[in-house]
Amino acid sequence: MTTRPNTLEQYYSLVLIGVGVVLALSSFAWLVMLARGGDRAFPRYGWWGLGACLALEAMLALRVPVVAAYFTALIWSAYIVAVDAAVFRRRGDSLLHHGSRFVAMASLSVVSWIIFEAYNLRLANWTYVGIPNEFWQLGLGSTWAFATITPGILETAELVHAAWASKLRCRPWRPRGGGTIIAAGAACLAIPLIAPLSWAPYLFALVWAGFIFTLDPVHRMLGWPSLLAGLEQGEPGAAVALLAAGGVCGFFWEFWNYWATARWQYVFPILHRYRIFAMPIPGFVGFPPFAIECYCLYILLSRLLLPKRLRSCILSTCPDAPI
Repeated sequence: MTTRPNTLEQYYSLVLIGVGVVLALSSFAWLVMLARGGDRAFPRYGWWGLGACLALEAMLALRVPVVAAYFTALIWSAYIVAVDAAVFRRRGDSLLHHGSRFVAMASLSVVSWIIFEAYNLRLANWTYVGIPNEFWQLGLGSTWAFATITPGILETAELVHAAWASKLRCRPWRPRGGGTIIAAGAACLAIPLIAPLSWAPYLFALVWAGFIFTLDPVHRMLGWPSLLAGLEQGEPGAAVALLAAGGVCGFFWEFWNYWATARWQYVFPILHRYRIFAMPIPGFVGFPPFAIECYCLYILLSRLLLPKRLRSCILSTCPDAPI
């Protein structure tokens, strides 16, 4: 009798892992389907990217030390290369064909994630295990992995947008009370920092929402690329593409992280009983808006820190310039 709950818990765990694997593979199959469209041949470097993904999976299974330690950075680099090739097949242009802009985006991705790491010092929602002990190895692995986050999301969104989301139309919509929305977003960002420390781990959703509500309306007011501008014109494609990309990338993050030696673990104090890989099931709801958040942060940082020649024009939000 004492072993039954443990056995049942293990059964549920295996079922949920199986569900996660199916969803991750379904996401991969969907991306492959999207990559098949277009008037151009699939670029050779895309095949190298796909081959690298398969080879890395095999080496991880064999526990090759270097691959196991740096798996997140390696697999996401290969993924970005493969998806970029699919974008090029669809559009005839892609981020990797503008090397300096891509490097600038990857650099800003590191800055963006450092912001979230700073919040995590207060929220204590995740930690890292199995990371290298040597400082230079830790710095290399962390910086490289952080540099893949924004490009991974935006490359995936570009593929979805080029394949079908750019054709979407809706009734033009402009929310009222822009100032109130910005103030609410700023409050979402501030509350986790000033709330009692015992409350902070429960306030993670405010951070994920706060940057969206604060930044995108400001970008619209300044005439910068924004999702609100597309909605006002009846073109929701960029927002839909980002939401889809967040969902897809979320499953890949958790799928690949689960098997890696150096990985993150969630330590926030709720919703841990039923998990797909390491993520409690409700946590997957946060990945689609996280993609929009990364987009908003990229727009902000690129306008503040990059010269115009290094800014990537993504998701047709600034169609007067190349990607």
